[in-house]
Amino acid sequence: MSVLSRVNLMIIAPLLFVQLILQVAALVDLYKREQVLGGKKWIWVLVIIIGEILGPVIYFVFGRKEA
Repeated sequence: MSVLSRVNLMIIAPLLFVQLILQVAALVDLYKREQVLGGKKWIWVLVIIIGEILGPVIYFVFGRKEA
């Protein structure tokens, strides 16, 4: 493995870990909520999964509807 590959792995691995944690946390929160902004949970599932790191952040900022 070249030095450049190791450096890339050292940068990408933590980002992938953060992305996974954010997505799991957002999906668990979405599952537990009765209501979300827009009323359709399946749309938020797509935003969270397809949006990579930004998707969960967008959900946490805009998607959660306070009761």
